[in-house]
Formats: sequence, structure tokens, C-alpha cells
Amino acid sequence: MAARGGADVNRTLKPSAVSLKANLKRTEVAALRKKVTPASAASTMLAFAFLAVLAGSLAACGPKNSDLPPGTTRPDQFLYDRGMQSLNEKKWLKAREYFREIYDNYPQSSLRPEAKLGIGDSLLGEGSAEALVLAANEYNEFLTFFPTHARADYAQYKLGMTHFEEMLGPDRDQTQTRQAIAEFETFVERFPNSKLMPDVQARLRESRDRLSESNYRVGYFYFRTARWYPGAIDRFRSVLENDPGYTNRDAVYFYLAESLLSVDRAAEALPYYERLIKEFEKSEYLEKANERIESLKKLMAKRN
Repeated sequence: MAARGGADVNRTLKPSAVSLKANLKRTEVAALRKKVTPASAASTMLAFAFLAVLAGSLAACGPKNSDLPPGTTRPDQFLYDRGMQSLNEKKWLKAREYFREIYDNYPQSSLRPEAKLGIGDSLLGEGSAEALVLAANEYNEFLTFFPTHARADYAQYKLGMTHFEEMLGPDRDQTQTRQAIAEFETFVERFPNSKLMPDVQARLRESRDRLSESNYRVGYFYFRTARWYPGAIDRFRSVLENDPGYTNRDAVYFYLAESLLSVDRAAEALPYYERLIKEFEKSEYLEKANERIESLKKLMAKRN
């Protein structure tokens, strides 16, 4: 961030620099969200370079080597420590500037990979839709450039979190939910011994629950409102097949059984009532399921 005060000429130039940085950010996000041809990619990169040079020349917005204390022997370490301090204080832009100074100007620094993660973390912490897209790009680049780094598992986890933070409710589009699941599953496959596994498993469960809840609600609509039982049966079964650990599967068992019962398939319905009783000590459907089991067994005994 540009320092407050200063000469009149600096105050005159600051709005232009901020505007250029904002335009640069929007251009970056747009480029990341769509596929480009080689020609358009080249022109876009030239635009990025032009805007970046102008923005940097119009205002002193980032930490500079001149800001380093006299006698500093590890300027990269100094910048990294300042970046982490800003990150912990949730000063996202300031932190990002310190980390970018390291990544862009200290190519031989051992802290360069950590700085890349710091940039991603500052964007993830910022949390806007644009920032999350840019954060995902930072983590993807880390995994591309530093695939064997000791913190590659962290980058993969945070990549999943960029999609997790954009997940919508179960009644809305689930594209981000599916992407979060895919990234967390990649983590489980690539880093089975990571200390981050419990956190990833918890987020993966939340993501899968969100997607399964979305599919369950479609099935429930078919059952309750449309009374289209074949459609409800297919939807409920797909939830159980794709996510057998779904947290609220007691509801799926119950309404799948009810749907089967509604089309005179009592023998197929009975096992789902029984699974509900077996797997759930507490459920709002237990009493009704027990009643159904008792009545179905009597009915089937009479038929035999």
C-alpha cells in the first residue's frame, strides 16, 4: 500500500496507480476464467506487463529494498517475516506485497516457494470471488513448479479450499462443490500420510454432504410434490451409490423405501427400513420405520 503523506505529485499519481492495479486484477481474473488462443494469450501477457510497469512506476505500493534495515544480511527472510506478520494480522494486501517482492526479486531464495504459498494464502484470506480464482491459480502454479516440495500437501489442501469457499447451497448450482471434492480426493490419493489428512477428510465430508443433499432434495421433490416415484427411486439410489457415507442417509433410506412401497415393491422396500434401524440409533424416521417393518412382515407372511 502506498505510504500516506508525501509530495503533491505523489498524491496526484496515486489514484491512477490504484486504478491501473484494479484493471490489472480484473484482466487477470478474466483470463483465468476463460480459454484463450496463443495470439490472445500473448496480447494479454503484454497488457499485464504494461499495466504492471505503469502501476509500479506511478506509486510506491510495495515493500522496497530501501525499506530494509541497514546491515540486513537476509533481506528475503526479513520480507518473509514481515509478510507472515501481515498475514497473521489479516492485512491481506500488505502481506501479498511482501511475498511478491520475494518471489519476483529473489529467484535463488529458499523462501521463494513459501512466498508463493503466502500469496495464495493472502488471496484465500481476502475471500472475494476474484481473489479465490487468483488464489487457485497460485496454488496450481506451486504444485506445477514445486511438485516435490515438503508443503505440496498444503498447497493441494488450500487449492481445494478455494472451491470449498465458493460452494453454494444445496438448492443451487453445485459446480464448485464438485471441484472441491475432486481436489480433496486428489489430496487423499497423493498425500495419504499427511498431517493435514484429518482436516481434509472433514472438508471432503462436508463437500460430499452438500452434493448429496442437493441430489436428495431433487428426489424428495419427485416423491412429495411431483409424486413421480420412479424418478425418486433412481435419485435416492444414486445418492446411496455415489456417497454411502452421506451423513443424512437415514432420510434417503426412509423415502427410498416409501417410494418403493408406493409402486407395490414391498420386498425391495423392507431392507431399506431395516438398514435405517440398524445404522441409526437416533433418527426422526425410526418410529415410522419400525411400524413399516412390522406391517410389511405381516403382509408378506399372509402372501406366503
